[in-house]
Amino acid sequence: MPTHFNGTKEQKATLNTFIKLMRATESLNQRLCRHLSEANLTVSQFGILEALLHLGAQNQKELGKKLLKSGGNITLVIDNLEKSGLVSRKKDQNDRRALIIELTVQGKSFIEDF
Repeated sequence: MPTHFNGTKEQKATLNTFIKLMRATESLNQRLCRHLSEANLTVSQFGILEALLHLGAQNQKELGKKLLKSGGNITLVIDNLEKSGLVSRKKDQNDRRALIIELTVQGKSFIEDF
């Protein structure tokens, strides 16, 4: 669908591409949220499970950075995943102040089947 923007041909093409990208993103997000809702997961929880599946066990602080989440938020999300039996925390052998988050067997099976 063309826009009523009176820019150059290149600017119009750029704007139209952006609009199409945003529509595709919105469509994908709607589908993802529907599937996540059926699985009783939030987008943040899904992000953590996916990161752990593909990157392996991670420091909690690093997970927050990768997912652009604050320390408090990432703690709450991990708390809920831990209560569900999908992740576990263990002390970092290299830094006693840090925690390593890893998928449980149940968590790995769950996210692989998702």
